[in-house]
Amino acid sequence: MEVFIFFTTIIASFFVTILVIYGMCQFGIIDIPRSLARKIHKKKIPLGGGVAPFLIFSLAIYFLYSFKYIGIEISGKSLIGIILGASIVIIGGIIDDKKNVKPMVQIIFPTLAAMTVIAFGIGPHQITNPLGGVVPLDEMNFSFGKFGTFVVFADIVVFLWLMGVMYTTKLLDGLDGLVSGITVIGALMIFFLTRQPLWYQPEVGLVAIALAGALLGFLIWNWNPAKIFLGEGGSLFCGFIIGVLAIISGSKIATTLLVLAIPVLDLLRVFAMRIKNKKPFYVGDNEHLHFKLLSKGFSHKQTVLLFYLFSLLFGLLGVFVQNKFKIMTLILLFLLMIIGGIFFTKKDTNLNRYE
Repeated sequence: MEVFIFFTTIIASFFVTILVIYGMCQFGIIDIPRSLARKIHKKKIPLGGGVAPFLIFSLAIYFLYSFKYIGIEISGKSLIGIILGASIVIIGGIIDDKKNVKPMVQIIFPTLAAMTVIAFGIGPHQITNPLGGVVPLDEMNFSFGKFGTFVVFADIVVFLWLMGVMYTTKLLDGLDGLVSGITVIGALMIFFLTRQPLWYQPEVGLVAIALAGALLGFLIWNWNPAKIFLGEGGSLFCGFIIGVLAIISGSKIATTLLVLAIPVLDLLRVFAMRIKNKKPFYVGDNEHLHFKLLSKGFSHKQTVLLFYLFSLLFGLLGVFVQNKFKIMTLILLFLLMIIGGIFFTKKDTNLNRYE
């Protein structure tokens, strides 16, 4: 079934993306290069591409649930919450792609998506302690009767985690195929993790492989030179689903963090620089690592493939090493990112080519 779902979602997503390209052009949901100085592409490219993998992923989940391949490890209620949350970010993203709404309005949709996941009871009751044992998250809770229970620490962790991952993929989405490809790698790492005897979770594996296939079919059109972009909703969808998968797979947050380690640490570095320079943290610029690599002479495809390589290598570490070594790896990466930040703060006149 895993093989069938993987290749079916790839093929379906490939063809549905063609329809989405046509539809976005018809509705005028198009990225115009002159609208922002930091854009690299020179031609008009349709936005809203995240609709295609979202639709195929949702149909795959419906198929798997209808034929009882999933529904025990992951309840039907949880699946509804996941799809509903994903729908919110996709709809909000389409609105933003069309209207280009303000950042303070944009944040409403990922916030609602994260709260939807919480409302449907998706969340860990404990997380693994990297130094051994577990950390309980359900010791403080408030019951609201038929409206559910607010598990304080668990729900706060879920909210912060999902918002963090969504904004990581949103702000990483600066090069063709970068976010969609890294999300494919993340989904595959979670799939392989769920196939190991110690963490065997066939239902989570099926959901992960469906996500990987849906995004891989889209990536064919999103690869440089892209025929369509993920758009606001698509980039948030990638972070939302990979974040939820990390939760429902037994809080494999450390493994997911390793896949996204470079983007996450780069995001923290860029935010720190914006705070230091007294710039709003939500205003885009050319300080992200992928832009810096371009300025150093890397080609578009080389930069994306380099990110893929790091995500794959660190993801494999997350699959095969123990938790304490995962934390040590993250600390080492953080130190390397600081060194890289110092290196990239040097003035580079080549950067003007992309401004």
